Amino acid sequence: MSISSLLLTLTPIAVIIWMLVVWKKPADISGIVGWIAISVIAFFFFQTSLEVIFRSTIAGWVKSFTVSLVVATSLLQMAYMEKTGALKRIIILIKTIASDNKAVQIMLVNIGFGTLMVSVGATPVSLLPPIMLALGYSTYVSIALPCIGYDALCTYALLGAPIVVFVDVANSFLGKGHEISLSQAGGVFFMFLPVISTLIGFCMLWIVGRWQGIKDGWLPCIITGGVITLVSYFTNQVDRLVVLTGIMCGAAVIVAMVVYLKATGNKVIDKSRLTAEELEYEKKFSLWKALTPWGILIVVIIALNLPTDMFNFLYRKVTLPITGLSADGKPIMTRALWNAYTWIFVSTFLSMAFIKPTSSQLKETFRVWAKRAPRPVFAVAIFFSIGEIMNLSGYDMVANKYAVASMVQVLANFSSQIFSNAYGSVVAFIGLLGGFITGSEASTIAMFATYTMKTANILEMGVTGMLIITAGLAFGGGLASVISPAKLQNAAAAIDKLGEETKVIRIAFVFALLLTVVTAVLVVVFLKMYV
Repeated sequence: MSISSLLLTLTPIAVIIWMLVVWKKPADISGIVGWIAISVIAFFFFQTSLEVIFRSTIAGWVKSFTVSLVVATSLLQMAYMEKTGALKRIIILIKTIASDNKAVQIMLVNIGFGTLMVSVGATPVSLLPPIMLALGYSTYVSIALPCIGYDALCTYALLGAPIVVFVDVANSFLGKGHEISLSQAGGVFFMFLPVISTLIGFCMLWIVGRWQGIKDGWLPCIITGGVITLVSYFTNQVDRLVVLTGIMCGAAVIVAMVVYLKATGNKVIDKSRLTAEELEYEKKFSLWKALTPWGILIVVIIALNLPTDMFNFLYRKVTLPITGLSADGKPIMTRALWNAYTWIFVSTFLSMAFIKPTSSQLKETFRVWAKRAPRPVFAVAIFFSIGEIMNLSGYDMVANKYAVASMVQVLANFSSQIFSNAYGSVVAFIGLLGGFITGSEASTIAMFATYTMKTANILEMGVTGMLIITAGLAFGGGLASVISPAKLQNAAAAIDKLGEETKVIRIAFVFALLLTVVTAVLVVVFLKMYV
């Protein structure tokens, strides 16, 4: 395996990093340039036909539906809730919570509500900064905390889309008859949660009050980590509960912090921070009505996943595969009746019976959605396509086999030679890089998981080792949320402080590295324990 093959394989990744960091281009534009680069290199240097490149591009788009269509439908739901006033009512509620205890407020708002929001498809980096600012936090804190609060549970964002992608990629790699289940994957991801979720709480306390903040808030932080550990342990034991982990952990943290406030004699709700206009709006728009889109969604998702027969029918039997598209002939399981995007749209539609939007509100909803959705949806899809081309570069459709080693195989071969048994200590940093490049954990999995699995296979780590290694990659990708330029910019823009994110990214980078080091250590420990 020549060094030139490795350099050619790394070139598109380097191009994307250059576009993001040096030229400061957004993820969708960087992704297009990366796609062009990888297609040219695959065609000229890896004996990849134009048909394989075309099919892989389209197949990548289809495989991205688990995430890209969730992004599309959740942005539609958020635009609908914004324009009907439902979102404003929810924000008013959050502003009144736990004003007497900053540590509890931080855990409850950023981990509790943040995780719950991102799990149903909302965007904490856009919604929470104005609330944090209104609660009296500095601009710096208001940008930083919403970007880090939900990071430990990124795997379960968008109703578990990243872990669904993880299982699909793993099963495609392992082949028919060797598939893993959602709970097998969930059981591995769970092992990282007790430590990482607790450390994220301490990171937030440090950002707010340095060592004094940690001293004052260590108990709520430990409780939050313990609650996430307990709830996620049980949800990740059962296939049909895995995708509900984020929702249940977020809700459990909120309940735990409310109980803590009650037990310590602090007020849960304090309306003194509300303006006269907000108090009036609170009376006019009932909370239950504002929550109906999320409430209906959660009820429907539970109804589809909790009964064993229903889950087996929708997830295992009605897979609605698309055949004849992938260059290697493998069917693509869409599971359109089970995946979250269908039910986010349905819950939005059903909530209209309660919210009763006007025609002008609906018109504004679709106008805002058409403006916001295309670029982030495209950004997700293009990185799935890049990952698919990497995986199938060198594939000969006539011979039905690889004419030369694929880009992913080249990376795996060199990684196994260079890092050998130390690969577990670096894979989380590869994930961090992937998350920084792609902007999401799911796209990191789509782009790099097959490479990680191939490397683990070469190193003869077995299925358990492969899952631990790839979970480390995914966790690194999730931790990159706090240093994602796009997310930090969104948070700053939400409070009209564009430019302030540059101050945040310095400390965010330190915490991202620290948490990635801990993740790497955990990967090494788990490999020694289970492999």
